[in-house]
Amino acid sequence: MILLWLILIPLIGGLLALPAGRWRDHAPRWLALAALTSDTALLLALFAQPVPDSTWLVQTDWAWIPRFGIRFHLALDGLSLLLTTLTVFLGFAAVLCSWTEIRERQGFFHFNLLWTLAGVIGVFLALDLFLFFFFWEVMLIPMYLLIAIWGHENRVYAAMKFFIFTQVSGLLMLIAILALVFLHYQTTRTLSFDYFELLEADLYPGAARWIMLGFFIAFTVKLPAVPFHTWLPDAHTQAPTGGSVILAGVLLKTGAYGLLRFVVPLFPGAAQDFAPIAMALGAVSILYAAKLAFAQTDLKRLIAYTSVSHMGFVLLGTFAGNQAALQGAVMTMLAHGVSAAALFMVAGALQERLHTRDMGRMGGLWARAPRLGAITLFFSVAALGMPGLGNFVGEFLVLLGSFRVDAAITAFAALGLILAPVYALYVMQRAFHGPDSRHEIRDFGLREMGVMLFLVSATAWMGLHPQSMLAYTDATVTGLTRTLAQRGT
Repeated sequence: MILLWLILIPLIGGLLALPAGRWRDHAPRWLALAALTSDTALLLALFAQPVPDSTWLVQTDWAWIPRFGIRFHLALDGLSLLLTTLTVFLGFAAVLCSWTEIRERQGFFHFNLLWTLAGVIGVFLALDLFLFFFFWEVMLIPMYLLIAIWGHENRVYAAMKFFIFTQVSGLLMLIAILALVFLHYQTTRTLSFDYFELLEADLYPGAARWIMLGFFIAFTVKLPAVPFHTWLPDAHTQAPTGGSVILAGVLLKTGAYGLLRFVVPLFPGAAQDFAPIAMALGAVSILYAAKLAFAQTDLKRLIAYTSVSHMGFVLLGTFAGNQAALQGAVMTMLAHGVSAAALFMVAGALQERLHTRDMGRMGGLWARAPRLGAITLFFSVAALGMPGLGNFVGEFLVLLGSFRVDAAITAFAALGLILAPVYALYVMQRAFHGPDSRHEIRDFGLREMGVMLFLVSATAWMGLHPQSMLAYTDATVTGLTRTLAQRGT
């Protein structure tokens, strides 16, 4: 039941927040924080248990629509535990960074925020493919509304582009799910959407390649990877700060999670055959998006392209398929979730204070807002992969594991480590140093610094104590490598 409550609490909190804004302006915020605090208590109870030797920690499995072999099957392993924790952690950040930005329809805003988080948690826990698709759709509609209603000047276009990309890719995933279930039914005469039963599906190599490609495209659109990335810069640029935090920190990770949970285990042979192409796409994403980031003058758009670049490491590590690369992919997901969320909070704070995202209209801000400048410098350095911080551990492990598989692609991808400092220093020079823009700007206050210090602590902890994270995913990653070794021949 604890897994069900992890999903139900944000759903109930959102329903309570919806009318609460009519009574008191601040009530929806406090209800959202209360819901997230309740989820945190449940997660702490799970972390209080010893680090598991087996893959699955907790499972909930009930019949739902037995006529069609659909079950309400939730399960938690180390990977989904860490990603669910990241979701709740960044949920707090999204609520707190929206404290003064969102002034209209606060109840509806927090309703959509909490329902997005509930959908994401459901995605990380669902082990019935129909249930997984259901939660995949649940998280999209509220995010569309967050962008379309509370976004910036071109929000309707950005929201519609986000919706079209994600819905079309979601439809492709649904077709792939139905094809997999139908082919499994043909060989076993058992109709089932259950993950564990579909792992045993005996597919013809040609069919496996096409179905795997359907899943792959759906997840790489959400990741996103080149050439499916074009929706992300617009969505990030126009989204409110809280929406950008959830989008960069959590929603992108659902695409990476899908690759790790479904594409590689369900189609190990097809995934290995496709690995050179996928790894090449990852390397291209790293370099192409880094180059585009350097060309931006809009701060949020620049950070959006850096997200595409960093998620390229996840794609590279996932299809390298060995222990080091897979652990690096997971660590990159976690570290990028924290650092990207923090950078979008900085961009949102600057836009709220200066009413612009154009770095050409900034400059000399460090002298007026030293705390804001110091936080930006820390997370810029984290994003470029400074040793001792979480991003470095993830990217190093990915490159280490990938080099054993394809040295040429890995060497090409490693050039991204040269481009990352270029755009990081570009941001600091344009926004916080250089000619003084003479803007009057309010520095970070107690609430904002409190959130940022939590994010700083999380990034430093992942860099200095990575084994505390890797221990939870070790069983999952070992299972993936064993599957590739046994069935990928």
